[in-house]
Amino acid sequence: MNWKTFFALLGRDAHVARRNLVPLILQTFLQPLLFVFIFGRVMVGSGYMPATYKSLLVPGIMAISMVFTGVWAVAMPLISEFQFTREIEDRLLAPIDISWVAVEKVVAGLIQAVVAGLLVIPLAWIILRPGLELHIANPLLFFAITLLVAGFSSCGGLALGCSVNQQHIGLMFSMVMTPMIFFGCTYYPWSALAKFPILAKIVLINPLVYASEGLRATLVPQFPHLSLPGVLVALVVFDILLLIVGLRQFRNKAVS
Repeated sequence: MNWKTFFALLGRDAHVARRNLVPLILQTFLQPLLFVFIFGRVMVGSGYMPATYKSLLVPGIMAISMVFTGVWAVAMPLISEFQFTREIEDRLLAPIDISWVAVEKVVAGLIQAVVAGLLVIPLAWIILRPGLELHIANPLLFFAITLLVAGFSSCGGLALGCSVNQQHIGLMFSMVMTPMIFFGCTYYPWSALAKFPILAKIVLINPLVYASEGLRATLVPQFPHLSLPGVLVALVVFDILLLIVGLRQFRNKAVS
């Protein structure tokens, strides 16, 4: 492991992110802000949703923001660098093992996902007051869940970015990301599926369920949620599994 090279690659990605700060902010926060405003402000303010829905909504929006940011930050540059700009060839010539090039991509995406997720809280606090009730009883546990969610999003971005062709980007978001969000317990708790027992069991293969429920458990524990030990185990398993798949796909693509 060449740490100097690793941090140089990470610093380059940070520089690119700073240069594209405005587009990055727009693509990261526009959709979550619209959901927060429409569902949390308009729907609640007009009486179509109960006031408590504001607090229930925030963890799901945070999970969506982190997943979109992590996947986009890792998958899109990889798709472009492997298939269009061929910029990945310069990185592969760096004095570092091929796998660590992929790990650097994951770390860069993880950092962006954490920032995107944490910024949802003050933005929601500004838009949804009064009536927003967030209770972070255990900050360490909340940060651990946040890191695991960011890790699953960036590792998922690595796996998708090395598996999807450039012409199939739209299909990736329509066939993978959209069902993941709507069946990821982002706008409702998992307990709301009690009347649909088969669906309730099927959605447990969706890692976004554990992201939403974990953030819900640490941000708004007054609402029903999955058990935290189960959420932690599931997120760790998904992180490891997606990282292994992503590294294998990356190596295969780099060698080919």
